[in-house]
Amino acid sequence: MRYYIIAGERSGDLHGGNLIKALRQQDTQAVIRGFGGDRMREEGAELAVHYEELAFMGFVTLLANYGTIRRMLKFCKEDILAFKPDVVILIDYGGFNRRIAKFAKPRGLRTFYYIPPKVWAWYQSRAKELKGTIDRIFVILPFEKEFYKRYGMEVDYVGNPVLDEVKTLIPDPTFLKRHNLSSEKPIIALLPGSRKMELKRIIPVMNQLIVQFPDWQFAVAALSNLEGELYEPLRSNPRVHWILDDTYHLLQSSTAAIVTSGTATLETSLFRVPQVCVYKAGWLEMKIARAVVQVKHISLVNLIAGKEVIRELIQEDLTNESLIAELNRLVKDEAYRKKMLLEYDRLHATLDIGSASENTARLMISYLNS
Repeated sequence: MRYYIIAGERSGDLHGGNLIKALRQQDTQAVIRGFGGDRMREEGAELAVHYEELAFMGFVTLLANYGTIRRMLKFCKEDILAFKPDVVILIDYGGFNRRIAKFAKPRGLRTFYYIPPKVWAWYQSRAKELKGTIDRIFVILPFEKEFYKRYGMEVDYVGNPVLDEVKTLIPDPTFLKRHNLSSEKPIIALLPGSRKMELKRIIPVMNQLIVQFPDWQFAVAALSNLEGELYEPLRSNPRVHWILDDTYHLLQSSTAAIVTSGTATLETSLFRVPQVCVYKAGWLEMKIARAVVQVKHISLVNLIAGKEVIRELIQEDLTNESLIAELNRLVKDEAYRKKMLLEYDRLHATLDIGSASENTARLMISYLNS
């Protein structure tokens, strides 16, 4: 069969690559094209556009790049029609992919959504829109199944692909030595995010507190697809170890972590690293977000648990004092650490229902053949 897959961000490319691998195992004749990144290409997809041309985040940033997004939408629609797929598979990236779904449905193209937009968090009425434009939805958070049921939709909970990635990691016994890290001192992992604006706002906050902890080691999880200059001033701080494209091995070795809200909070929990979730947005973006967000928490850990498992320091609550206090608790308060790790174990058990990619591929092919 012919599959057109659209992933507009780094995480979507990762999940898309794993899905493609699973699809090819179950459909040896699969022909795959779409929007994605290096991971999807490695698994055999022909890329029409690399996600780096689409990775915009935040209301203001999206408005500033509206012309580019509009041109990409036009090209994507034309490319889909030329490719003549059996199915269009959308992965996350809601603003773009919802428009593609509206385009595909009237043209008789079957449309699946793997990791749908977080309509449960804001604009919940958009669930009705998805009901009218998507043939089948595959969700990765257990509470989403009940959410969509309230809108008369039966969706498939397939497990979580982040857990799949964590399970496949092979420990690296040379990690500490290669990065000049000591096993005798606490290692604090700094995960500033994967988007430019996140780094610009969070890194100065992270750097400010390091001087308060002379006996601890700090290591920043950097990504090669982002310019090194974005990591200043952490990159030039002699007390910060530079870990490039190796976040998982860093987490395996860490005592605690400071994590920008996003998928990384879930990844950190699956490695059983006590953490604090941080986030800062522009004034206008935060004002809009607070007007439309309909959930109590922003971290995936707390959302899945349905309660506060990790502390969230957002906007004005994110100060040098509050971050220092929370980091001290994470490292020194054994009862606090033990309680958090117990909640992590419960979360892990909730998510562990087998490979999300394999479950999704099997169901997709079954629906396409029925």
